[in-house]
Amino acid sequence: MGKCSWSYPRLAAGGAGSGVVSQAGAVLLLRAAEKVGLTTALSDALAPWRKPAATHDPGKIVADLAVAVALGGDCLADIAMLRAEPGVFGSVASDPTVSRLLTVLAADARKVLSAIRSARAEARSMAWEAAGEQAPDHGIDTEHPLIIDLDATLTIAHSDKERAAPTFKKTFGHHPLGSWVDHGPKGTGEPLVIMLRAGNAGSNTAADHKQVLAGALAQLPWQPGYRVGRKVLIRTDSGGGTHEFLNYCHARHLQYSVGFGFTETTATAVDLIPDHAWTPAYNADGQARDGAWVAELTGLIDLTEWPPGMRVIVRKERPHPGAQLRFTDRDGLRLTAFATNTRTGQLPDLELRHRQRARCEDRIRNAKDTGLTNLPLHGFDQNQIWCEIVSLATELTAWMQMLAFTCHPARRWEPKRLRLFSTAARLARHARRTHLRFSAHWPHTGLITTALARLQPG
Repeated sequence: MGKCSWSYPRLAAGGAGSGVVSQAGAVLLLRAAEKVGLTTALSDALAPWRKPAATHDPGKIVADLAVAVALGGDCLADIAMLRAEPGVFGSVASDPTVSRLLTVLAADARKVLSAIRSARAEARSMAWEAAGEQAPDHGIDTEHPLIIDLDATLTIAHSDKERAAPTFKKTFGHHPLGSWVDHGPKGTGEPLVIMLRAGNAGSNTAADHKQVLAGALAQLPWQPGYRVGRKVLIRTDSGGGTHEFLNYCHARHLQYSVGFGFTETTATAVDLIPDHAWTPAYNADGQARDGAWVAELTGLIDLTEWPPGMRVIVRKERPHPGAQLRFTDRDGLRLTAFATNTRTGQLPDLELRHRQRARCEDRIRNAKDTGLTNLPLHGFDQNQIWCEIVSLATELTAWMQMLAFTCHPARRWEPKRLRLFSTAARLARHARRTHLRFSAHWPHTGLITTALARLQPG
């Protein structure tokens, strides 16, 4: 008796199938874009760059690029995955048309960026309004502010692209600086502004931080001229801990929590803190952590040249095994510090809030998984527009999760885990309507159909 050596079912393949579409789960992104008015806003914003006899709307092309990037694309040509499924994505521009449009937009980059960002701000306002209690600005006040994280990252260039340069990590590429709204532990986050910079741009350039922050505040869905004040907290690493940037935050009445660089003088002042002034630090769950303590350093160092009301809080902890101590560490303990102008709150709570800035690293990783890893074009202005497309793709995914998965763990799923978009389905026509039939045995079918019901207009 012969023994079967096949591990998988034996199938006969053919090319005569019809009605089946791949990437059908991307309809979640399309419905989310329509619900927040993104497609209409982009069409209106980019109308000046549409030629009179053009077949394709520039706003639709940019929206299609954002969807393609959200599906895993990393170059303009990846829009082909949408073009292959007109039953789901409609008429999609050809590669030459997309390339020509990016060239035209890059020639007027400043106005184009302003137009796209205005469309994004309009859509963000509708998204947060539709989210209600799930919106990141719901119920914010001085004690529970809206948190905006600023951080920079490196993108590697494998060819000689415009303004690519050696970086401080001895690589070659660009050094974009971005800002993200933190959705808290129950959500992800969404980008506000990603400013592309040359590879040799500094990590603590105050002018860049001020420009990105101004653009980020303009993205918030509040009335023009509204003073956000202390309802907004700006969080950065030590790159934002400069006199100029903190004075800017103080002038705009913003709260801040920024890394504070240690010097030998600052480290010496730590020795003056009495033992009873040290309080156990908290872990991520808000419980006392063994081997870590926090204390206030404000009155022991000279802060006269810094903005009024600034406080410095220091943390000491036992280093991880094998960690190398720095010359500013004391008694075998690692010292770190941050500055804040928040007046109230327990020291461990303030320190934990600052340490949760690590979620910004997750936002950057998600952006890199959504097209930021590779800047596919040669021109600097072209790649800056690509960064806007990445922002659109990332925030469209975040809005979809915020609106459709309010009480489901899928709201926190990152791009590489969000496998819903690759779900296949069958197109069926009945009673003059086109239906998208997902597989009954697919484990996420119920999640997709429930999400689509929530994303319906109205």
